[in-house]
Amino acid sequence: MIEVEIKAPAGRAELTRKLSQLGAVFEKKVWQIDSYYNAPHRDFKDTDEALRLREQGSRIYMTYKGKKLDPLSKTRKEVEVEVGDRDKMEDILISLGFKKTLDVIKERQIYHYKGAEICLDRVEELGEFVEVEAIAENQKEIGAKRDEVITILRELGVRGDLIRESYLEMLLQKQQ
Repeated sequence: MIEVEIKAPAGRAELTRKLSQLGAVFEKKVWQIDSYYNAPHRDFKDTDEALRLREQGSRIYMTYKGKKLDPLSKTRKEVEVEVGDRDKMEDILISLGFKKTLDVIKERQIYHYKGAEICLDRVEELGEFVEVEAIAENQKEIGAKRDEVITILRELGVRGDLIRESYLEMLLQKQQ
């Protein structure tokens, strides 16, 4: 699966109204705690990869994100699997030499519109963002999916700077 994603800073209250006007379907509101890890054999910052352990309610997911494939969006291969026990999974990672990099904590409202997932995020230490994501089945679809994502952002009235960086990258930059 290839995730085509773009985010932008945006106020949630205004976007919630706009999503309602456009007929977007609200799915749920969740808290996500994303713990990121770095490999002992290569630096994911240098290879533009990510390994994440996500806690969302009672569910736990391990996600690998490959390097970005598009210069205008955060488009990358994503492989995700649900795991049964967060603490045991973290113990496995630490035992294999992985180091915890950082936690990204956010409250997320999830909507669906025109085949895309729209997330209104409130990220601790960063603020409020809108993130629009579409799935490309192969690399040939990336350009079309990116254009769809940008069109949705424009329909939502998002006119500011579009962000290609992940929340992890943004938090690490803020710490420097």
